[in-house]
Amino acid sequence: MVRVTSTDRRAALQAGAGLVAGGAFAGACSTSGSASGPPSGASPGPPSPPTPAPASAPGTAASPAGPRPAPAPRAFPGQPAQISHGPRDRPRVALTFHGQGEPALAEALLGEAERHGARVTVLAVGTWLDAHPALARRILDGGHDLGNHTHRHLDINAMSETEARGEIEECARRLTRLTGSVGTWFRPSRASRASPLVQRLARAAGYPHVLSYDVDSLDFTSPGAAAVTANVLREVRDGSVVSLHFGYADTLAALPAVLDELARRGLRAVTTTELIG
Repeated sequence: MVRVTSTDRRAALQAGAGLVAGGAFAGACSTSGSASGPPSGASPGPPSPPTPAPASAPGTAASPAGPRPAPAPRAFPGQPAQISHGPRDRPRVALTFHGQGEPALAEALLGEAERHGARVTVLAVGTWLDAHPALARRILDGGHDLGNHTHRHLDINAMSETEARGEIEECARRLTRLTGSVGTWFRPSRASRASPLVQRLARAAGYPHVLSYDVDSLDFTSPGAAAVTANVLREVRDGSVVSLHFGYADTLAALPAVLDELARRGLRAVTTTELIG
C-alpha cells in the first residue's frame, strides 16, 4: 500500500492549482487581442451585409455551429429504478464523483484519470456549475459522463415534494443551458439512495434511473489518502460503482494508486453508461 504524506498532498494541490492557472492563462490569451479593422490609411470598402446568426431555441445550450448537445439519460431495460452496480460478469467499474469543490482539484482529478486511460462519471451540483460553468464542457470533452446531483446539495430525502422537485429541476436546467442535455444520470444529495418520492420526481424530470453505489470511499471524511485507497480496493469488484468526491486532496492523492491497482486486477474504469450498457 502506498504511504502518502502531507507533503504529497501539498504537491498534489499545487499541481492542481497549476493546471487551472495554466488553463486560465491560455483562455485569457485566446480571448485577448486587438479588434479587426481596415489597415491604417486605407479607405474602407463598402460595408458587407450582415450574416444572420443561426436561431436557437430559448434555454438550449448549443447552436448548429456550436458544440454537440451532451447525451441524454437512457432507460436500461432489466435494470432497477435505483442502480447500485453494473453486471458482475464483466471486468469493469465506474468511478463516480460528487461534483462540488475547488475547481483546481477537479481539473487535477480529471487529468489524472485521463492519464491512466480511465473515464469517470461526475454528478454535478447546480450551484457549483453556476460558479464554474466551463467545467461542464471540460468534463464532457474528456469523454466522461455528466449528471445531476441536485441544485444546492442539501438533504433531498427530507424535503417536501415542492422543494425536492425544485432541487432536481434547477440543476437540470443548468445542465441543459450549459450542455444541451439534463445529463445522463441523477444521484440524490446527502443520501446513497433516493426515497420513493425523490425517485418519482427524478423520473418525471427525465431520469429513468437513480444512480446509487456499492463502494463508498469515505473520502469526504478526510481520512488520508492511504485510507481512501484501502476503502476502495477492499470492496471493489466486477461491476462496482464507487462513490468519490471532487474537492478533497486525499482523493487526488489516492487516485493514482487506485487506478494502478484496478489495472493490475484487470478492472477497467469506465463511465457509468458504459458500465451498465
